[in-house]
Parts: sequence; structure tokens; C-alpha cells
Amino acid sequence: MTTATAKATTYHNFIDGSWIASVSGDLFENRNPANADDLIGTFQKSTRQDVQMAIDAARRAFEHWRLVPAPRRAEILYRAAQLLAERKEALARDMTREMGKVLDETRGDVQEAIDMTYFIAGEGRRQYGQTVPSELRDKFAMSIRQPLGVCAIITPWNFPMAIPSWKIIPALVCGNTVVFKPATLTPLSALNFVKILEEAGLPKGVVNLVTGGGAEVGNAMLVSDQVRVVSFTGSTEVGRTVSEQAAPSFKKVHLEMGGKNVIMVMDDANVELAVDGCLWGGFGTSGQRCTAASRVVVHETVYAQFVKQFTARADALRVGDGLDPKTQMGPSVSQGQLETVMKYVAIGKQEGAKLSAGGESLRTGALAKGFFHQPTIFIDVAPTMRIAQEEIFGPVVSVIPCKSFEEAIAIGNNVAYGLSASIYTQDINRAFTAMRDMDTGIFYVNAPTIGAEVHLPFGGTKQTGNGHREAGTAALDVFSEWKSIYVDFSGKLQRAQIDTADL
Repeated sequence: MTTATAKATTYHNFIDGSWIASVSGDLFENRNPANADDLIGTFQKSTRQDVQMAIDAARRAFEHWRLVPAPRRAEILYRAAQLLAERKEALARDMTREMGKVLDETRGDVQEAIDMTYFIAGEGRRQYGQTVPSELRDKFAMSIRQPLGVCAIITPWNFPMAIPSWKIIPALVCGNTVVFKPATLTPLSALNFVKILEEAGLPKGVVNLVTGGGAEVGNAMLVSDQVRVVSFTGSTEVGRTVSEQAAPSFKKVHLEMGGKNVIMVMDDANVELAVDGCLWGGFGTSGQRCTAASRVVVHETVYAQFVKQFTARADALRVGDGLDPKTQMGPSVSQGQLETVMKYVAIGKQEGAKLSAGGESLRTGALAKGFFHQPTIFIDVAPTMRIAQEEIFGPVVSVIPCKSFEEAIAIGNNVAYGLSASIYTQDINRAFTAMRDMDTGIFYVNAPTIGAEVHLPFGGTKQTGNGHREAGTAALDVFSEWKSIYVDFSGKLQRAQIDTADL
């Protein structure tokens, strides 16, 4: 799988059951965002030819894999879950080193992959269809799930093991084969995941890993007529391109994209609990979650109290290397992401929002070689400001005052995205009204906008997604299609809707 060099370890693609170099001979570096001097390894800068080799391998493997009984497929996945659990700590440390988020969070990322793999393995014996009475005598009617073929899996860097598990594991249990392109910022965690699937006993060609850039690797997957499903998680802008590229060949396309999620803090809220939730929702993973609570709408009667506590708690967060057990917030994932954060902080100032906490990058002392930024809070933000409308993907939270519950709902819904929302209140009527009226795919009561569990559907509305859902049994709908079957044992021609059965 790897080749030791004097400078760093070189990692390879995984195609048709073998770890091989790209035909290009080119490599790209993977560095620690907490210390750019730390070279984690070099990875294959793949070409369209590499992608085609992977697609061809997956297509050949599909002819065998689709015929393996689903419970047998599931047994391999169950073994993979066991291996993930056994190696959880090592996998988490690799992830923190390449992605930056604190060790507790990367342990959670790996745990989510464990949970998803165990859960979906159970679906190997539960891919239920329907049996229904026919309208005609001596006729049997039923439906079954069937796999689609080769699945192109394109994943982001913020959850480099959890999100691949949401896609790859359901695809496999349904009988599909996979070509997997991970984010170039986090290829090691993806490789570790694929290595475990290999060790668990997947036949060659069933899962293939090709590293490299989106323009070369991703686009080659999108335009291939041999790929039947594309599952993508990333920005709305790129998701639109994915949809356009895949449309001519009528692929099934699953998109999970941006979010601008809101926590609504009402006048009857437990303010201390709300501050806890907003701190975790806004600054967990350095704000680099599609479900991050980047907007907080606070009722005017508790606004001053909330801002005071939230600001003090954010100022007290310890920023640093995620492998340090004292660290509470790690770096941005890259220099480019840090620059995006800094750009939006400048925009917020220009728009007239007031800085309550943070606002500066941290590039001195022990943090000088990393991509660190202070936890940042803007207060007195108008709902129409760019910092309250556009996804920043960093540790920047906008606090917006409101006069009523109804105004909070209106502000919450007035963005292009619809992933997650939350309300802090003691009023059950308000809670249920907000559940109904918030146009999001996920909703929380007295909890932040992050914390989804693997056995319920994950996804959003509007520009967050295109209607499909990940996780839970809903994931099976992305990676399978329905076949309706009719068995006529009457021994004669019976015409549905024309010939009616005698009473």
C-alpha cells in the first residue's frame, strides 16, 4: 500500500484490488493544518486514465457482487465495523493530524463511521419490498430493491471518514460497486477507511480509491456513461456543476451541499444551556460543518444576557493543535479556508456589524505554522448582511436580535439553505410550531444544530440538497431502485384495469 521514502510516505490508489501508482507519476502533498512543516505524506495526482481503470474494475466487479446475497455482503461490512472499532484511536489521531479538528471530535468522526457501518450491515437482512394483493385472481404482485451499478462517491474534508461511510456502506450493502474520490485535503483518512474494507474481505474491484483534484478525477467520474449513481457532498456551487455534468447520461445524482443554520433563543429559554449549545454549534470543528450554527437569533429580552455570556465563553476557548488534550478548537483546514474566514470578517466589519469576540487570525508563537483563527462573534447583525446569508465555513457566528417568536422563524427561513435549525424554549407550543414551520431537513429543540444520529435521515431543503437523504434506511433509496414484479398463475391472459375479477 505504501512506499517509504526519505522525505515522506507515498500512498497509492486502490484499483481492482491492488495499490498502484497513478499513470501520471505525479504526486501531491498532504500537510498538517496545525503545523504546515509536518508533511503527512504524498498521494497520487491521478488522471482520467486512472479513473477509467477504476470504473472498468468496478463495472467488472459489479457482475459478481450484485449476485452475492445481501446478508453475505453485510457480513463483510460487519467485520469492517469491528476493525474500525479496534483501530479507532489510531484512525482518529491520523485524522486530527491531517484535518485539524480536536481529538475528541475525530474520535466522534470515526465512531460515526463505526455506527453507520454496523447499522447498514443490519440492512443486509432488511431490504424489504412490498407484497400487495392483485386486482386479478391467481396473480401475485410484489416489489424488490435492486442495485444500480457503479457509484461515484465524492466526499469533503470536514468529516473524512464519517461521510464516506454514509455513502459507501449503503452502496455496498445494496449490491453496487464504488469509485471513491476523497477530498485532496484529507486523503489519508479515506485511504485508511478503504484499507479496512479491503481487510474485511471485499472482493477486488468492489471499492476503488482514486485520489486527485476535482477537475481531473471528479469530472471524469461525472461524465462516464458507466457510472450510474453520483453521491456528492460539498459546496452548493460545485454541486450545481455536478448536477449539470451528470445530467446528459441520466445518472441518479445525490447532492448534499451548504447550510446557513440558525439557533433561535426565545425569551423563556434557559440562557446558560443556549450558550452551551451555541458555543458547540458555532465553534465545534472550527465552524467547518455544513450543520454549524453560524446564525443565532435571540429575543430582545434576553439579548444582552446572552451576548455577555456567549462572548465570555468564546473568548475563553483554547485554540491550538487538536492533538493537545487542552485544545478546544483547532485550525482551519488550509490557508485558503483561513483566508475565506478573514475575508468574511472584513465583510462583516464593512457591513456595520459589531465585533463582540475574536476577529483576528492567530499566526504567532506556537500557532505560527498553522491556519488558526480566533473564535469570532458579530453582534447586532442585520438578517440581510452577507455574514448572515452566506456560508463561511469557519469560526464566525452572527448574533441577530428579534422581537418575537414569529420574527425569529421568519429570519431563520430567510436564507438560501435549509439544512438544520434549532430552538431554545420551554414552551411546547412554540417548539412544535417551529418544528412545523422551519423549512429545514433537520430540527432540534433545546440542542444545537449539530448532532445528527445515523439511524435517521440526514439532508436538507432548498439549496442544501436535491431531495435525497443520507443515513437511516433512507440511504438505501439513493443506492437502489425499485422493481415491481407480477406473477400470473391463472393460465390465461388477464388484462389489468380491463378484465375485472368475478366476485
